Amino acid sequence: MSLLTMKLVPDPILRQQAKKINPIPQNLDKYTQDMIETMHDEHGVGLAANQVGSLRKVAVIQLPEWDEALVLINPEIIRREGEREVEEGCLSIPGYRGTVKRSERVRARALDLNGKVIKIKAEGLLAQALEHETDHLNGYLYIDRLVSRETFWKITYNSDGNSEYQQMNVDHASGS
Repeated sequence: MSLLTMKLVPDPILRQQAKKINPIPQNLDKYTQDMIETMHDEHGVGLAANQVGSLRKVAVIQLPEWDEALVLINPEIIRREGEREVEEGCLSIPGYRGTVKRSERVRARALDLNGKVIKIKAEGLLAQALEHETDHLNGYLYIDRLVSRETFWKITYNSDGNSEYQQMNVDHASGS
């Protein structure tokens, strides 16, 4: 396995819509394993293919308590319920956090590496990760979903090693 190169804002691939995969190529298993390794190396919960330079519609998610990552091919959110405000960050916008609106619960559909349909009912962090990664595959970033421009912060660390949030202008981080 090998680490893939993270794409950071303002890389234009992050704003492009990924293309559905059909049929599933044989080398996708190795590629998704590289995605998982890269996600682990970056300490992420999820990773979409365009974050590592590919416009294939594939994402990986692994919650902290899971033993294995979930590989999602052509994922889509098919139902959303409720709304909540959550703090979010992104591997493609390192050092920043923001408050976004996300669904309380989602239903998603995707394919696994064998082409079998996966149906997921999710809430909490999994619902958030599913929305975040499918947004990536559709060319959206979490900063597009900020509750307000005032809910975007740069994370800094004080001399004790504790994190502190410094309010930022969202235009600065998006490269515009």
